[in-house]
Amino acid sequence: MQIVQVGDIKIGAGNPLALIAGPCVIETEDIVLKTAEQVKRIADKLKLPLIFKSSYLKDNRSSSKSYQGPGLEKGLRILQKVKEQFGIPVLSDIHDAHDAEACAEVLDVIQVPAFLSMQTTLLLAVARTGKVINVKKGQFLAASDMQTAINKITGEGNNQILLTDRGTFFGYHNLIMDMRNLKIMRDLGYPVVLDPTHAIRKYGVSSSDPRGGAKEFIFPLTRAGVATGVDALFIETHPDCDNALCDAASMLPLQKLEELLSQAKTIDEMVKPHLSKDDSGLYDYK
Repeated sequence: MQIVQVGDIKIGAGNPLALIAGPCVIETEDIVLKTAEQVKRIADKLKLPLIFKSSYLKDNRSSSKSYQGPGLEKGLRILQKVKEQFGIPVLSDIHDAHDAEACAEVLDVIQVPAFLSMQTTLLLAVARTGKVINVKKGQFLAASDMQTAINKITGEGNNQILLTDRGTFFGYHNLIMDMRNLKIMRDLGYPVVLDPTHAIRKYGVSSSDPRGGAKEFIFPLTRAGVATGVDALFIETHPDCDNALCDAASMLPLQKLEELLSQAKTIDEMVKPHLSKDDSGLYDYK
């Protein structure tokens, strides 16, 4: 498996479970810095490698009047402060190929959103930055189809790729987290990330409506995903979910983060020693 290096953090090939966490979108500098401080404290306590996440722009909103974020320039400036103040790498989404150069100046990981995971122009632009790329599997894709995104990126000479699963369409308005996908994507040769906080969104209902997310499934999905041997977790978290400006119904309350990660780390430490064993002949009865 390809090991992905984010600063001093090594992800994949049996390395410890890494954490990508932060609010869905940058709301204010104060909220971002306070959240980063608390997430870092928890990650340090549990000895989990941390990449801080928050989006400078959320372009896929249910209404044109919904809050989309501060934009590229201001958002990157706030994320730069996170890097400088806390000494942790940062990640944000990209929606336009024209943003790639500016993103590369600040971000340690550039994330391609699920709905854009097949966009060739965007993937090539991000690949050419040489940065680590986190590609979220489109809800409409089979896990094996992520090979096409990998080929586009590696074709530009970049093999620093993370693959994230955040669920697959299951009829209308629902997502299902098929744990088989985590192994299928990992078998493509790159580290795999589990995102349980997007998987529990109930589409068709506003993300600010409590009915828009089934948070009771965040813990069991996380435990199950870590048990399959994922390399990192992607957790959107907020200190005041009820008043969050994006994905309020699906983000994990920050006060629950340590409990979730403690469980995840215990499972990861139990599972990781077994991942290197070859199970290709598991059902070969010859």
